[in-house]
Amino acid sequence: MVALVSQENVVALVSRTGRELQRYRKGRRQVVGCIPYRYKIEEKSGLSDLHELEVLVISSQKGKGMLFPKGGWELDESKKEAALRETIEEAGVRGIVGGKLGKWSFKSKTHDTFYEGYMFPLLVEEQLEFWPEQSVRQRTWMSVSEAREVCQHWWMKEALDRLVNRLASQKLVGRETHQVLSCIPPHAQLPNLTHL
Repeated sequence: MVALVSQENVVALVSRTGRELQRYRKGRRQVVGCIPYRYKIEEKSGLSDLHELEVLVISSQKGKGMLFPKGGWELDESKKEAALRETIEEAGVRGIVGGKLGKWSFKSKTHDTFYEGYMFPLLVEEQLEFWPEQSVRQRTWMSVSEAREVCQHWWMKEALDRLVNRLASQKLVGRETHQVLSCIPPHAQLPNLTHL
């Protein structure tokens, strides 16, 4: 019997290495990463659940600090593809990559050079049991405040703040939309706004 496996469900158990395909702009290495997040259901209060935002941090290979997954953006991939690849390789999670949180210029802690970093939110849909860097990294889910405390890079902390603000504004817009829609009688005719 032959089993067919979809390519999107296959994860290479080896990280990409080397810098042959690495992108540079004006002499600065281009790096991309993700802030993996999920909502943990805390408790039931009446009719609604309280959802607590959790983010996934990983241990650094070179030091004792914690950070979000990130790595080199290569010539054969988009920024989002590179961010997802790095997150799978380093943290062993995959999901939906959202819109860019920003771009930062920072100095490498190990090399005397500047990098340009791009960070994206990643709503985690799957946590893998096996991933390429599982033997050299630890992954830990934690609250936003805990992550801010342990994250070793200022620019990643800033990206985390942007993610929290974005999610809070989306939740607020969603709540307002729900309130408006709940005020409209079920038999009311709504205008067709698709042509705008």
